[in-house]
Amino acid sequence: MIQKLIENIKMTNAPIVAGLDPMLRYIPEQIQKAAFAEYGETLEGAAEAVWQYNKKIVDAVYDLIPAVKPQIAMYEQFGLPGLAVFKKTVDYCKEKGLVVIGDVKRGDIGSTSAAYATAHLGRVQVGSQMLTPFGEDFATVNPYLGTDGIKPFLEVCREEKKGIFILVKTSNPSSGEFQDRRIAGTADSEENSLTQIAGDDRADGKPLYEIVGEKVAEWAASCMGDTYSYVGAVVGATYPEMGKVLRRVMPKSFILVPGYGAQGGKAEDLVHYFNEDGLGAIVNSSRGIIAAYKQEKYASFGAEHFAEASRAAVVDMIEDINRALEQRG
Repeated sequence: MIQKLIENIKMTNAPIVAGLDPMLRYIPEQIQKAAFAEYGETLEGAAEAVWQYNKKIVDAVYDLIPAVKPQIAMYEQFGLPGLAVFKKTVDYCKEKGLVVIGDVKRGDIGSTSAAYATAHLGRVQVGSQMLTPFGEDFATVNPYLGTDGIKPFLEVCREEKKGIFILVKTSNPSSGEFQDRRIAGTADSEENSLTQIAGDDRADGKPLYEIVGEKVAEWAASCMGDTYSYVGAVVGATYPEMGKVLRRVMPKSFILVPGYGAQGGKAEDLVHYFNEDGLGAIVNSSRGIIAAYKQEKYASFGAEHFAEASRAAVVDMIEDINRALEQRG
């Protein structure tokens, strides 16, 4: 699936992904009213509003972008009807030729991790049939439990030609509480456990995010596509200097970059997330795209034409990132 992602990026000349992270406050009143008129002010009504909202946005932007990234929590909050819409959204986006990155942030061990991998990337045996539960192309994974948590995903990736993006350096302000802590000595011996984590002011040792990045590079080497691995990394746009280091540490991994736009990440700060071939990174924008009509820049579209506002935001984002990449030379 990494090859399809690369092909889609080349075809659209758009190294971006639209985050389908719907909240009811983003959804225009006319869509909510129609959904509630049919299903009442219920979880089913909320899920229907989300579906209609997603569908209109996807219809407006699918020809411009290579991929989408639905965040499962935004669907889970509406219970089983919400999860049904998550699946419906995944299927619809794939019908449109989009690569789907399931932002599920799973992380566990053993049979539990294997079940998560099956649910989102694989197939499950039911009697004599092999069935696809959610069917995303990629999933985000938390590496905190180590190789025991990642190995089941690697096995499914190899079997299904699917991919994962492992959290390495996230874009949120408090990520440094753990991710920036330095660990004395090498990362490979049992003696260098988390009890040896030092404060940020220590010069010896590497930050935890770099050690995780090295492990991602190791996993990536064991699960290669043609030029890039099925194993990618999540590195936030809000920490460009760390992104520059991690690009060198993980040369064969695609980097999924959250934090552009609304969280403060700028296009000119992201050029070092890309390799010299112009590939290797894909930049996410969620509310900057799906709630564009609420921004002053796109307010003239109004709530009635929210999807057209999303399309305009996508066009501007593509131009912004490509301009920065061209200036890099």
